[in-house]
Amino acid sequence: MTNELKNPQYYVNREVSWLKFNDRVLEEARDLQNPLLERAKFLAITQSNLDEWYMVRVASLRQQVKLGHTKLDAAGMTPLEQLTQISALAGKQVKNQYQTLARSILPAMERAGYTLVKPEALAPDQIAFAQRFFEKELLPVLTPMAIDGTRPFPFLANDTLNIAVRLKQQNDNNDDKKFAVLQVPNTSGRVIKLPQAGQSILVEDIIQHFIASLFPGFIVKETAVFHVLRDMELDVADDEDTPNILQEVQTKLQERERGQVIRVMFSSRASKHLRKQILNPLSIDESRVYDVNGPIDLSFIKSWLKLIDEPELEYKPFQAYENPGLDAEHIFENLHVHDYLLHHPYDTFKSVVDFIRQASLDTQVLAIKMTLYRVSGNSPIIKALGYAAEQGKQVTVLVEIKARFDEENNVHWARELEKRGVHVIYGLRGLKTHAKAALVVRREDDTIRRYVHLGTGNYNDVTANFYTDMGILTSDSEIGADVAAIFNILTGYSDLEYFHQLHMSPDGIREYIYRKIDDEIKNAQAGNPAEIFMKFNSLSDERMIRHLYRASQAGVKIRLIIRGINMLKVGIPGISENIEVHSIVGRFLEHSRIYGFHNNGNPQIYLSSADLMTRNLDRRVELLFPIKQATLRDEALNIFNTMWEDNVKTRVAQTDGTYAKRDRRGVATVNAQQAFIQQAEVQVERVRHEQKQKTIPKFEPLNNPFTQ
Repeated sequence: MTNELKNPQYYVNREVSWLKFNDRVLEEARDLQNPLLERAKFLAITQSNLDEWYMVRVASLRQQVKLGHTKLDAAGMTPLEQLTQISALAGKQVKNQYQTLARSILPAMERAGYTLVKPEALAPDQIAFAQRFFEKELLPVLTPMAIDGTRPFPFLANDTLNIAVRLKQQNDNNDDKKFAVLQVPNTSGRVIKLPQAGQSILVEDIIQHFIASLFPGFIVKETAVFHVLRDMELDVADDEDTPNILQEVQTKLQERERGQVIRVMFSSRASKHLRKQILNPLSIDESRVYDVNGPIDLSFIKSWLKLIDEPELEYKPFQAYENPGLDAEHIFENLHVHDYLLHHPYDTFKSVVDFIRQASLDTQVLAIKMTLYRVSGNSPIIKALGYAAEQGKQVTVLVEIKARFDEENNVHWARELEKRGVHVIYGLRGLKTHAKAALVVRREDDTIRRYVHLGTGNYNDVTANFYTDMGILTSDSEIGADVAAIFNILTGYSDLEYFHQLHMSPDGIREYIYRKIDDEIKNAQAGNPAEIFMKFNSLSDERMIRHLYRASQAGVKIRLIIRGINMLKVGIPGISENIEVHSIVGRFLEHSRIYGFHNNGNPQIYLSSADLMTRNLDRRVELLFPIKQATLRDEALNIFNTMWEDNVKTRVAQTDGTYAKRDRRGVATVNAQQAFIQQAEVQVERVRHEQKQKTIPKFEPLNNPFTQ
């Protein structure tokens, strides 16, 4: 049976599945039910998604091909076959991106009064403005670099926009094949606002319009914009032979900037001569070059939207719910009574920040321990931890300096925390620490009590506003003991084999989920109701997929909400006809992980930092934790079921691996994210009404450094 379930026909290629996810994001850019500026943001997101995918995943496949690897993936494809297929699919996606821009976004923006003006359409006063801007802001920082026998092709940094130039010397009619390159500076922003209301121009268009002033004595015959991406995978030698992991990461960050060119986007108007002069020195084949008709690199949209203040063209803002029980004055007292379930961004992330802040202020708190994977650039949690250490508390923080594309930021914060007296740990050798945990140790009368926050998402107060995540705040003694033991493992030498309530990767989460799936299989075989319901970001672990297939074969009903990658195929007769997969792509990025089991009518629900990916289950420190209190389990189950009933932002996986919107004919409309917003607003109004009745002054700790 195991060998049968390895049939490549039962699996979707990982990279193909990811591209289908980005297609679903692109659909949101075309959805007229979304506000205009939000549609534009979705289009920009597809660009940043695609860029990161190229820099990491495509780069990894190319390395495998270069090294001669021919191992088949679950779908039966070699690395070379995968590259061939995904290059073609990515090309179609790029074409769809630019069709969406040209046919949908730009016309709608123009109707709304916002136009990107081309140089040839500039009015005389606009030309004068553009020239002044060029001479004052751009000319001093532009560096034209000639390409000839004495001056080799220049280094082009990752994620840079560049202009290729073909020139002719004024006194030489026979030579029109001199070439140069200049990088478009990012000092002024990508989009420049013109004096006329609603009109803007791309900075590269200004440069091209006045580029002749950079080449006196020459005639500019042709210019073309192009964008370069490089292999940005960080290969850190994280083993016993690496004496200083922090220094190793810093060294590799410098090396990464010179990685192999992995993709070039080129203006479709460029001549063959100009393309050849640029592409040949970059040693890149045509399968990784995309000619586009429009602004190169759609991330320019983010810069454009910063110039537009039109709230009516954006999602309506809402006020997140702040549970009164988590008020700083009473938070530790209330956590004695019951746990709190948080569902962000509908529940404010401020409650988590206040938990750490109050711990830093409270004179009875002895120690704070946290894991940090990604934090914001001006993190209030970092400030609170530093303040706590300065007040003499024992503060220990594990900063994961190998968090992809946040390495530099995390190295910075690690150094800053150390300066303020925090004990900083840089993670475990060979493993990324992706778990999200905070532990507060407090002296109360003659005892020591532990308070814990566990979450599915990062301690990032910025992304918490548009990522959906869940977490618990608790003083449960068993969970507290488990978290304390986990920090001992992370910071010292400990080989604990038993936890009371938590499960920890590597290995622990995989084995526990296997056991829970097996329990549901036994229930189904005994003729009892059996169900598995899960929500996570990605499903790419083949062994876990086979376990789910076996559960489906046994008659277990399986409901999966998977935002992104999904290598499992639904509806295969005799294999997966009891599995249904939904994907929600909407206003907020679905990031929470829920693992639920029917358990003979007594549902067990767990939250986790881990997706069902091999890296999360086998090569990362992750945590799976239970929702113990019955009322909170019911709340979590209602959250899952509301998302399952969504028929506005949900796409349903089909047997061939594609996704289709749900049929809404004859059924009530359910937009889960909007429903959660409405629930939050009702709770906010209820609390506001109750506070008016009580007129109790809000508690403000004396000498609070965070309010001064």
